[in-house]
Amino acid sequence: MSNASQADGAMARPSSTSAAVRVAFAFWITLVGTTVPTPLYPLYEMEFGFSSLTVTVVYALYALGVVVGLLVFGRLSDQIGRRPVILAALLLSVAADAVFLGAVDLAMIIVGRVIAGLSAALIIGAATAALAELIGPRHPRRAATVSIFANLGGLATGTLLAGVVSDVAPEPLRLPWAIVLVLAVVAILALRGVPETVRERSPVILRIQRLYVPANIRGAFVRSAITAGAGFAALGVLTSVSGLFLGMVLRETSHTLAALVVFVAFAGAAFGQLLTRVLSSRAALASACAGLIVGAGLLAFSMWMPALVTLAASAAVIGVASGVAVGDGIATITMKTAPQHQAAAVSTFFAILFAMLGVPAVGVGLLIQVVGLRPAGGIFSAVVAVLALLVLLSLVRRGPAQPAAARSAG
Repeated sequence: MSNASQADGAMARPSSTSAAVRVAFAFWITLVGTTVPTPLYPLYEMEFGFSSLTVTVVYALYALGVVVGLLVFGRLSDQIGRRPVILAALLLSVAADAVFLGAVDLAMIIVGRVIAGLSAALIIGAATAALAELIGPRHPRRAATVSIFANLGGLATGTLLAGVVSDVAPEPLRLPWAIVLVLAVVAILALRGVPETVRERSPVILRIQRLYVPANIRGAFVRSAITAGAGFAALGVLTSVSGLFLGMVLRETSHTLAALVVFVAFAGAAFGQLLTRVLSSRAALASACAGLIVGAGLLAFSMWMPALVTLAASAAVIGVASGVAVGDGIATITMKTAPQHQAAAVSTFFAILFAMLGVPAVGVGLLIQVVGLRPAGGIFSAVVAVLALLVLLSLVRRGPAQPAAARSAG
């Protein structure tokens, strides 16, 4: 090939760095769209006349969409390639944004949340794998860091974007969705030319994937899943009822404040995942359990002695603890599971986490209807603390901690 032809080829195809940036942007904006409704729920309640229980049910349906998507489509990008699945996720994200943009009743909100859940399920596996392949095996930490901040950074940004826009701009139930929709379309256009990293395709087989827990790490898997699941349950409740708490208890009507609480939680989760690089497995899980116990205590305290600072502190501590537990679980799976079983184990792990993200939120919604917001928050906080304490006690029976150096690949 001539030098001119090589130059033309180089111009026609983005570099691997440019391609990774485009995939990361697609990952980020898809996850942004999944948390835009969080600070807007009080407005939707007033607009469409539904209850706090309905809010938690809507949130649970989003989590259900993610779980179903993970179990049915978790291996799709291995079969047909990363780019088609990322593109499908973006198209679903645009569809969800459009549904919310034109929402006139509760049914449209439910449809939008389910579609958003499916888009998140598709993007999580495909974009994470694509980033690892584009950035290359020589930089596993860089790929993991980009994935973490695209994923959790998107979740955090969506709440803050919607909160700020709904406070300072007109059409608070429309403008945030218009912004996210436009950015998602930009991501679709930016995906053009990104190289496909899957070389060998296989026939598409769609079926519900069986939950898979590797026998050799069953105990560690269960401990990490329980701890991370308790943290995700707390994140789910914070996400679904923080606006309600601020309005009913603290008499704060700022949607930015409600968004800031959730932003702090997800930013803390991103930071927590990075901490697992310097902690042994035992120290990471013990720290996560201790953090959840403290965070649950702060959450209960903020319910009975209302103060925004303690609510924000509980969100930060719970977020960091959840991130540490997730990071520990993923590191354990990737280091101690055969490559051919890693996808199934990771999908199972995240299916458990997203189930815990949604189901307890409905339980808290029911409790709020029966006993009120503050007692419901106190009961939930106690359950989270007990789960974390049980895992912490089980760690006492384990052997010596694994050296931190052995986890450097995570």
